[in-house]
Amino acid sequence: MAHAAPAPGGRTVTARTATAGTRGLPDVFSARTHRAMSVVVPVVLGLVYGYWAAANRRSGGEITGWNLLFGFVTAAAFMVLYVAVRSIASLAIREVHAVLWAAFTGGTFGFLYSQTGAAVIRSSMMGLVIGAACFVVLFYRYYTHEDAQGHRLT
Repeated sequence: MAHAAPAPGGRTVTARTATAGTRGLPDVFSARTHRAMSVVVPVVLGLVYGYWAAANRRSGGEITGWNLLFGFVTAAAFMVLYVAVRSIASLAIREVHAVLWAAFTGGTFGFLYSQTGAAVIRSSMMGLVIGAACFVVLFYRYYTHEDAQGHRLT
């Protein structure tokens, strides 16, 4: 078998590139940036979700104090659930990993849909459909990118 010879000035494998994402791509962000983003991402997603839920609930009407309170409580609940699912799912096997994210996605979508004034059954069914679609996509992704023990394939 022929192997490529190392080229002068070629890329060397360091601790930073060895633990990077798939296919050996370099990790361009520092550990400090990753730590900061592990806090920033849930906060930003939670605020967007809380605003969206509050906007759905008021149906284009005026913004009230109760509407603001509802938005911030919804944002806080979303943030807590997101961080919990993110920390638990990363430790789970691929089937449970996909189920956790699908349940979270379906539940959050169903809740948003219910704030539009739709019936509970319709909101539940929409959440189940979105959750099932999310499960199929995530299961396929985890199944094709992990081995049987849950280690990422490069």
